[in-house]
Amino acid sequence: MARTAPAVLLLALLAPLMLAGGAAAQRDPDAEAAGTVVLQQIEAFRRDDFDTAFTFASRTIHDMFDRAQFETMVRSGYPEIAQSVSATLSGSKRGDAGELYLFVRVHGANGRGVEAVYEMVNESGRWRINAVVTRPDTSEKA
Repeated sequence: MARTAPAVLLLALLAPLMLAGGAAAQRDPDAEAAGTVVLQQIEAFRRDDFDTAFTFASRTIHDMFDRAQFETMVRSGYPEIAQSVSATLSGSKRGDAGELYLFVRVHGANGRGVEAVYEMVNESGRWRINAVVTRPDTSEKA
């Protein structure tokens, strides 16, 4: 979830998908399960429950941040996600290595909207959030 060089690369690779919407036309049970994880994390953020929110992060994120650092990173780097008023899944795309990308529109309590791409990885049969990149939501739905 950090805005590091890998996140910049992820954003560069996914920018065309974000512009096109990236939505999968068919029902995908994996995307639904992964989407539930994202929405549960966002709900935990709304309650200021960063202990629970951290449980939805991948091992990679746990290796990069302890719980307090995770909270600081989310609050400073992703204010719309840290304190959202709404979040809507708008599509998904499978990666070549089994990862899943979820496209989420988030409206923050600060009045700004973002389009977020969540990179989801399957760890021992459970979807976990491995990275997030955002950009301002300029759609008419923002």
